[in-house]
Amino acid sequence: MTTPAVPLGHRNLSPNAWLLDRARKNTPRFHFDDGVADVEAWRDETLAAVLATLGEEPPACEPNPVLLGEIELDGFIQQRWMLDVEEGLTTIVAVNRPLGGTAGSTWAPILCWHGHDMGGKEPIMGNRSTPLLRSYADDDGYNYGAVMARAGFVTVGVDWMGHGDFDEQRKWRISSPQKGVEMDWCDTYYLNATILGMTPLGINLAHGKRVLDFVTTLPYVQDGPIGVMGVSGGGTMSLWSALVDPRIAATEIICYSDTFPDFGFRDSNYCGMQITPGLFSLVDVSDLQGLLFPRALMVDIGFFDDCFMLESAGPCADRVEEIYRRAGASDRFRRQLFAAGHSWCDEQSAAFFSEYLR
Repeated sequence: MTTPAVPLGHRNLSPNAWLLDRARKNTPRFHFDDGVADVEAWRDETLAAVLATLGEEPPACEPNPVLLGEIELDGFIQQRWMLDVEEGLTTIVAVNRPLGGTAGSTWAPILCWHGHDMGGKEPIMGNRSTPLLRSYADDDGYNYGAVMARAGFVTVGVDWMGHGDFDEQRKWRISSPQKGVEMDWCDTYYLNATILGMTPLGINLAHGKRVLDFVTTLPYVQDGPIGVMGVSGGGTMSLWSALVDPRIAATEIICYSDTFPDFGFRDSNYCGMQITPGLFSLVDVSDLQGLLFPRALMVDIGFFDDCFMLESAGPCADRVEEIYRRAGASDRFRRQLFAAGHSWCDEQSAAFFSEYLR
């Protein structure tokens, strides 16, 4: 009988702790540091590697748009369109435009993406028809699609897989095999998509691009640069939408600054709609955000955010700011630290987008 080299009481039986330790020790292949001599070359090589992790993009189809209706809400007009985003898959798009103007008036567009929330696009785009939706808008600040329309922009909202109109638990979807079962569809879709060589993130991004392709044909949408903004998982989608689509000139990432070891491995505070296979072997969140230079970027951090903690969100933003500085684009990076939690702060957004979209 041999004596164990390590006392049995010091052994680890937690796979989660083992993975967290590996994450803490991991240095992504393209992590930006002092050794990067050519920032543009770093961006180009890193971006190509990152986008390759999205997997196969589903083939495009004819949008076959149908206007479902138009209504005047509080300070803006909303249209609802039904749109095909893939063969066999249809989505509903909400498009807000300001009141007033003439028959030829146009406004700059901002994509207003929702995050990991079953309300989807509804509170963001101005749906206040239930107490829960009003709470999202009034208490949590998830109403930027409505506010920015009142500020003079066309705003666009759509649902990602598993949310809003794409929520498999919606009451009229009586044939859903998981009806009434508590589950995170983002993770289920991740499993299903990856064995087909795709990812939910890549699929959602394809839907977003096809929505944008359609929206830019509307007569009241201004030709030119486009903006994108979103909270939390919407911040993830805003970041990646800008990475995959050079038409986007200005990005506001709200409450999505952190590190994968902290919010991912330590807190398990992410889902299958936010990641791709092998992503952290290549980059951390700060590297992803830094890839946007020299395009305009505003990063919002909630001082009391309990999802993306200040102690790791702040250093993430510091690293992004350093990338922009090294790239000679410091004037196009902004940071907004606001006195609230996991929400949107309506203070600098209109001025930020006005500067870069008009």
